[in-house]
Amino acid sequence: MTHDDWTCPKCDNDAFETAELRASGGGISSMLDIENQRFTTVTCTQCKYTELYATEAGSIQQVLDFLTT
Repeated sequence: MTHDDWTCPKCDNDAFETAELRASGGGISSMLDIENQRFTTVTCTQCKYTELYATEAGSIQQVLDFLTT
């Protein structure tokens, strides 16, 4: 995948892959293994440098995530 505005800050490549990363926050969500933090990753296809971007889940998605854990 390419995008006109993104280039890798390490190798200047403009091809990348995206994915979603979920993690539990601190406190009770960590003890209950509830993944309430979401990030989008952008990974350079050449050197594998990866950037994380915080994303927000809608309230319906949060409820579904809670029910499926």
